[in-house]
Amino acid sequence: MATISDQQLNNIKKLYRQGLSVKEITKKLNISIDAGYYFFRKHKIKRRTAKESNSLQFERRQVSFNLKKVLTSDDKQLKIAGIMLYWAEGSKWSGEKNIDFANSDSEMIKIFLSFLRKICGIDENKLRIYLYCYSNQKPEFLIEYWSKLINIPKKQFTKPYIRKDYRENKIGKMKYGLIHVRYYDKKLFLLIMKWIKDFPKKVI
Repeated sequence: MATISDQQLNNIKKLYRQGLSVKEITKKLNISIDAGYYFFRKHKIKRRTAKESNSLQFERRQVSFNLKKVLTSDDKQLKIAGIMLYWAEGSKWSGEKNIDFANSDSEMIKIFLSFLRKICGIDENKLRIYLYCYSNQKPEFLIEYWSKLINIPKKQFTKPYIRKDYRENKIGKMKYGLIHVRYYDKKLFLLIMKWIKDFPKKVI
């Protein structure tokens, strides 16, 4: 087993306290991973649990959004509107923990997207749109319609869901189908959920 200097030992302890994994530490200090694990065993340093490691990795993960820090009165109204819309129509499933807002009302869709863009400062390239429509509608036309309306390229639309079992008298309620606005960033999802949770405390 390779010898580790006192300086390296101190560096290993410091880096581990900072949240780096054993693998990251050994790579940074240019020592073998076996030497790193041997050090932990020899000095009886308690290793993190899997849950603790996952939590640290999540905290260190770079976000894909840039929150607007100074809000005008109009911005504050938009933020409230976005929170309320997601509270009412957004997915809160704890498994995925990603943003998924679904609606057929074009104004609601535009307001929610404005909230994501102006208040949350999202990365436009990470937006994905999922269309839900009926088999007697034309998905290509609907994707074109929504793409122009919300200013999102058609390449960011995923494969649509086309429903075949439906009643004709309900078609009028979804003339342009329904879309899901999806954004995959767990940290932003959790932040929006926190805003939703905190909101009643401010108004009740």
